[in-house]
Amino acid sequence: MASGLTANKKLRHKITAAALLVTLGVVYGDIGTSPLYVMKSIVAGNGGMGHFDTDFLVGSVSLIFWTLLIITTVKYVLIALRADNNGEGGIFALYTLVRQRARWLVLPAMVGGAALLADGMLTPAVTVTTAIEGLKGVHINGNILIDNQQQVIWVTILIITFLFFIQRFGTDLIGKAFGPIMFVWFTFLGVAGFIALSKDWSMLRALNPYYALHLLVSPDNKMGLFILGSIFLATTGAEALYSDMGHVGRGNIYLSWPYVNICLVLNYFGQAVWLDQNSKVTAFNKITDFNPFFQMLPESIRLGAIILATLAAIIASQALISGSYTLVSEAIKLRFLPRLHIIYPTRLKGQLYIPVVNTILWLACLAIIGYFKTSAEMEGAYGLAITITMLMTTLLLYQYLRSRHAPAVIAIGTLIFFSAIETVFFISSAVKFLHGGYVTAMIAFIILAVMYVWQYGGRIRDDNTYRAEMASLFAYKNQLSELRNDPDYPTYTTNLVYMTQIANDHYIKKEILYSILDKRPKRARVYWFVTVNVTDEPYTAEYTTDTYGTDYMVNVQLYLGFRMEQQVNVFLRQIVNDLMREGELPTQPQKYTTIPDRQVGDWTFVLLHEELSPQTQIKGFQKAIIQARLRLQHIAVSPAQWFGLEYADTIDETVPLVLGKIPITKLNRLTRSQAEAQPEDEDD
Repeated sequence: MASGLTANKKLRHKITAAALLVTLGVVYGDIGTSPLYVMKSIVAGNGGMGHFDTDFLVGSVSLIFWTLLIITTVKYVLIALRADNNGEGGIFALYTLVRQRARWLVLPAMVGGAALLADGMLTPAVTVTTAIEGLKGVHINGNILIDNQQQVIWVTILIITFLFFIQRFGTDLIGKAFGPIMFVWFTFLGVAGFIALSKDWSMLRALNPYYALHLLVSPDNKMGLFILGSIFLATTGAEALYSDMGHVGRGNIYLSWPYVNICLVLNYFGQAVWLDQNSKVTAFNKITDFNPFFQMLPESIRLGAIILATLAAIIASQALISGSYTLVSEAIKLRFLPRLHIIYPTRLKGQLYIPVVNTILWLACLAIIGYFKTSAEMEGAYGLAITITMLMTTLLLYQYLRSRHAPAVIAIGTLIFFSAIETVFFISSAVKFLHGGYVTAMIAFIILAVMYVWQYGGRIRDDNTYRAEMASLFAYKNQLSELRNDPDYPTYTTNLVYMTQIANDHYIKKEILYSILDKRPKRARVYWFVTVNVTDEPYTAEYTTDTYGTDYMVNVQLYLGFRMEQQVNVFLRQIVNDLMREGELPTQPQKYTTIPDRQVGDWTFVLLHEELSPQTQIKGFQKAIIQARLRLQHIAVSPAQWFGLEYADTIDETVPLVLGKIPITKLNRLTRSQAEAQPEDEDD
């Protein structure tokens, strides 16, 4: 299975014209729609039309050009794409490469992931609203279909609601159209920008970084350093570019990015030229939701451009939605989040649908649209959280370079250089906190709190499980052997399976043996103890077994990649046939069956649910974390669904969770006379 997945992945990542088109549609949706609002945000922040000069525009596009070059091209395309985990990218994949270096590295991974999810919630709202605002006041066959912001909001809500609704059916057919549409979009950006730029080639002097640095201290820049908050919007899709590497492959990004980058830069330069030539036109000051991207286009093609921009915005939104599913799925496999129900709507492994995440994203987008109402207000909140993600990625990249034995000067230089730039961007974006950034900060904090409770709570549980609550399977071999052959007890099942974690090869929680022997003796032919280990590689599909020299006890260790579906029921049927073929287990012929010559018996899976015991002896804060984690389990998918046991025979049992060393209280037996001499309760 693993070799087949590797082969498929290599085929999928082959560099072809079709693969390059797919890359355009999957990877660049977010960064590709930035021209819709970056220059608009810069101009608005400086006071609007008539409140800037040529030097201001030259410095602005110079900042955009060098930001794209340093952050997107150098950091992400040239450096981060090399830090892949078996072809997969993104902050969680990067974390799996370095987590063995230090336990605390889980913190930047969780912070970065939470911020990325939070900021991604704004992308559909910002991009679609900006595109639909371009229709306001546009004459279509002599009629104005949208003439006020309220209509913009309702159209945006309808589009986004439809987009989230179709997720449950899979987006395979729509996805095939993404590439060609985005190719047309980027070509349009480049051509429109080139035509505008051709009217004043002197704008090319913005390629000189002097103008970028000069603008930061220029009195003409009314925002000062905080202008970088708007500049940063041009590169917000860089983190998504890294995360989507696993879908298209590094090579396809290498070949497609130069074209995308050139088209983006041409459009920014073209907008700057148009703004410079029309800065004194006072009529533009009367236009609500003024957007230089649409205004620089001829009236005859503006409607087509708005339609194309809307399609690009929808594609960008789809990419962020799909990316959120992938990010949450990876977080679940890495035990950062509770188990959630994951659906694969199509035959494509990469297409996920997580109902709970879909609903949360949809409601969040609607709330953001209803709260901010205009794209200009949304831009005030956009980009703040992603600066945190980029800082966390830089920290993990430093650890990655050190783990690969890169020279210290290169590793430290990379850390200092990029963290310094991104810290400046973070500080400049911090002003957005009071202008809507608190919304994404609050969302990121909630996501991070859930991650912290789930991950740290699991660590507390593992670290405080009292040794006496663990038992060696060797100590109970004889009892299990006698029970399986004891005719006084009816056969419970042929194969009895417990999902557990085995320590030191043979220690398991005593509650499992209590379930087999004490709670209700469960007679079975084979007792299975199965552990699912999530590996750092995304597509691992391997297993080991240990029968402890018996034909009735099997310790199965499944090693599944963090992108693999945990179909335990299916895997065990393969494993039992492998063991029978090797002679390690006897066959289990069935007298009554619909399957000819069936050699495998029935299966029963016992799933244990924990409830915190009053006997737990841990610190108050740790106890609160454990209680919060247990409450989160109620919103998580059931273990049966998670382990692929929906159609298997499962039994649920509740067991107490006892953490810490249990104090033993010994009772003293009193004689009758001693008891009668005890003082009576005054209430009696």
